[in-house]
Amino acid sequence: MIQKRAVHVILFLIPVLLFSQKLMTPELLWTLGRVNGEIVSKDGERVYYTITRYDLEKNKSSTQLYVTNIKSGESIRISEDGVNADNACFDSGGNLIYSKDGTVFHSLLRKSIGQSKEEYSNLLPSPNGQWMAFSRSVKFNTPKADLYPNLSKSSALIYDDLMFRHWNVWEDGYANHVFIGRISPDGIEQEKDLLYKEPYDSPTLPNGGLDDMNWSADSKWLAYVSVKKMGKDYAVSTNSDIYLYEIATGKTTNITDGLKGYDKNPVFSPDGKFIAWTSMAREGYESDKNDVYIMDLQTRVRNKITIDWDETVNQLIWSKDSKFIYCNVPYRGLIQLFEIQIPSDLNKAHETKFRQITKSDHDYNNIIGLSGDYIICTRTDMNHASEIFQVNISTGEDKQITHVNSEIYNGIKMSKIEKQWIKTTDGKQMLSWVIYPPDFDSTKKYPTLLYCQGGPQSALSQFYSFRWNFQLMAANGYIIVAPNRRGMPGWGSAWNEEISGDWGGQCMKDYLSAIDQVSARPFVDKKRLGAVGASFGGYSVYMLAGIHEGRFKSFIAHCGTFNLESWYASTEELWFANWDLKGSYWQKKLPKSYTQFSPHKWINKWTAPILIIQGGKDYRIPDTQAFEAFTAARLHNIKSRLLYIPDEGHHILKIQNGLVWQHEFFRWLQETL
Repeated sequence: MIQKRAVHVILFLIPVLLFSQKLMTPELLWTLGRVNGEIVSKDGERVYYTITRYDLEKNKSSTQLYVTNIKSGESIRISEDGVNADNACFDSGGNLIYSKDGTVFHSLLRKSIGQSKEEYSNLLPSPNGQWMAFSRSVKFNTPKADLYPNLSKSSALIYDDLMFRHWNVWEDGYANHVFIGRISPDGIEQEKDLLYKEPYDSPTLPNGGLDDMNWSADSKWLAYVSVKKMGKDYAVSTNSDIYLYEIATGKTTNITDGLKGYDKNPVFSPDGKFIAWTSMAREGYESDKNDVYIMDLQTRVRNKITIDWDETVNQLIWSKDSKFIYCNVPYRGLIQLFEIQIPSDLNKAHETKFRQITKSDHDYNNIIGLSGDYIICTRTDMNHASEIFQVNISTGEDKQITHVNSEIYNGIKMSKIEKQWIKTTDGKQMLSWVIYPPDFDSTKKYPTLLYCQGGPQSALSQFYSFRWNFQLMAANGYIIVAPNRRGMPGWGSAWNEEISGDWGGQCMKDYLSAIDQVSARPFVDKKRLGAVGASFGGYSVYMLAGIHEGRFKSFIAHCGTFNLESWYASTEELWFANWDLKGSYWQKKLPKSYTQFSPHKWINKWTAPILIIQGGKDYRIPDTQAFEAFTAARLHNIKSRLLYIPDEGHHILKIQNGLVWQHEFFRWLQETL
């Protein structure tokens, strides 16, 4: 009798729980905790990570440090209210050190061990606990020359060369420098600037951090990454190098001299014999294949061990026995974990073996560390933000460790996500992700959005974006079509490279093939198709607006290039423009990028409404691109709207700006689609 009654209660609760489930909203999206993995404890039993949360009223974020026992799942918050904490690391005794509001806080001593009023970023203690490596901004000159001391209130900036601004900041005469200091009971002492008087950045801009630095197992060497170029040379080059600093002698050696592209992610082997890193072959091509190099520290002979592998590597970590490298790789529309078995003779790189570890439809992103037979990393999919997982190296099976957002997700109706293979106009097969609204009904017709990815060489995988959020779009009743068009990694080097110099060519045909074949299905309302995207995706929207031949009823473009000539003359990382457009607009023989593929030349073909979004501090795609597009659209009597956010760059980082962005996105679609 009791059992029957329990069953009845359960049966009664099920429809109630289902009825109470919500749809994702912009406000709910911004309440999610953003998880970032920090480090695994030396015994492999605990993982340290941060959770960033946003305060709507204060319009700012705060980051707290947590630790979770990998076996039990028990979690503890380490940092207290009112402070920002991250960058967890350990001294030689395994005692926790972390960054607390910019100070170096030692958990055992319960005090800051850094010098007061000094900056400490990217904390990296040596394995023997004697040294602390870190980075700090160092002033080496000023773009406002002291030419006019009687005009001290002037805000003028004076430049004689490129790059005078980068991504979202103006050149201010400061550079990131790597420092080493001795750790003592009294703090960090005898600090030494490894790039003393050199006006170069390390970590590198704009995204370099701890992955640009690494200690050897014996603490004798510190490896760091730098691009030692200035002015115009810096603006047109991607030639970063890896430098070894020897603690005993103070001598620095460039171990990647002669390698012309990006050399990054240096990682020493646990046995102290080798250093590995990722390397691109061609200078000026920021999306070249990332190969893995290994150098014997004794002989200084280096070998490219991925010479026979046609995939690109994101991040790498050594196995404890130094026989394998584990890495994450864009692969077939996902970010997957792979194992590289290193040949006993590094000169026989052709004998290197590769094994895919994970095979599920998820992205395995930040590799945090190892715990026994497991890789500890973050995982996402289009329905779930980042959480920390452990992955069995042998089987690929994973288990969730953190559950920061589980309670919220348990109350949300999820989207159905499927793969659809698209036949392209040149006879190839292209994967497209299709995301359906919650409670999808195949007997109904739905408005559908073509999502255009940025990059252009960025993987379109099972990522979770807090801006271009497919879960949120689907919750508002839209089907989303997200094709792995030409230019994306994970499908071999040729597929990745076909977009360079051909922005408006086969890539656009790939987009149209995807929307045409998906919209042939009976549940797609072909009269209500839209195209949306940012960065190269914004360019794609501008370009499609001129060539879509009536397919789309509405467009949304964020930070897209509209006029390739004026963009070339106003962007900052000219290596990107030189490679992908195949040169400048003043060449005697113009590349077709300028003659055929600049959206401003197609403005007379624009007919559909367009929402244009732009950040004022975006120097990669300057705001004049949006102004040109909006002006041209209005002068052609096209329904248009400009959403301009002066204090944001290429991305939207502030919560109130983000909410305005989301609400304007859907208000526009409601009006036009």
